[in-house]
Amino acid sequence: MPISRIQTTERASKIVIHNGVAYLSGQVAEDPAAGIQEQTRSTLARVDAALEEAGTNRENLLSATIFLRDIDNHFALMNEVWNAWVPDGHAPARACVEAHMARSGLLVEICVTAAVTKP
Repeated sequence: MPISRIQTTERASKIVIHNGVAYLSGQVAEDPAAGIQEQTRSTLARVDAALEEAGTNRENLLSATIFLRDIDNHFALMNEVWNAWVPDGHAPARACVEAHMARSGLLVEICVTAAVTKP
């Protein structure tokens, strides 16, 4: 099976599709000055856009990894937004960990994989 790479640079691809699965690079919020819930909403909007670009959507999520700058203070607030975003009955396998972020101000980064439903 061929491998399709979308928006590839020397360092990474935004999306890699192989064998009917889309692998998205980590998505972050547009405004790193926003609070955790707004950053989560913004990040999930970017996930939605990337999923659409890959020919799929959030109902086809397979797995998600969520990185939080401060898991003790942000986990519950992030989950409020996450829970409203994930369609009922379509929750992916998920991990959530605390991590140092690549840029100051970022509070959340989300990586997902999803089954591709459109050719």
